[in-house]
Amino acid sequence: MSSVNPRVVGIGGIFFRARDPEKLAAWYQEHLGIAPAGGGELWQTSQGIVVFAPFKKDTAYFPAEQPVMVNFRVQDIDALLAELKAKGVRIDEKRQDEDYGRFAWVYDGEGNKIELWEPIGG
Repeated sequence: MSSVNPRVVGIGGIFFRARDPEKLAAWYQEHLGIAPAGGGELWQTSQGIVVFAPFKKDTAYFPAEQPVMVNFRVQDIDALLAELKAKGVRIDEKRQDEDYGRFAWVYDGEGNKIELWEPIGG
């Protein structure tokens, strides 16, 4: 039986590599209605915006051997990181504070990098 972590409240973004990120983002917008990052109006879900961002194949934003990185929208990122650390989860030392939220990175049980995002205002 799995426990539910109420601080994870949705997906904050889906990041993946593409040969031509702009062209692929335009395809998704045209065919599926998903507005790309950097555009005027972002994809909106009932939980708030979701960033849909194809990255260049050679991006250094997440590991080269990892084709996709998921961004989880969280509440109380500091408490969550403390809980994960206590459970022995690998946590990246890097932190990032932006005017739209706070970010941290952790690694799942197979070593995949995951982004955590606490939006400003919850």
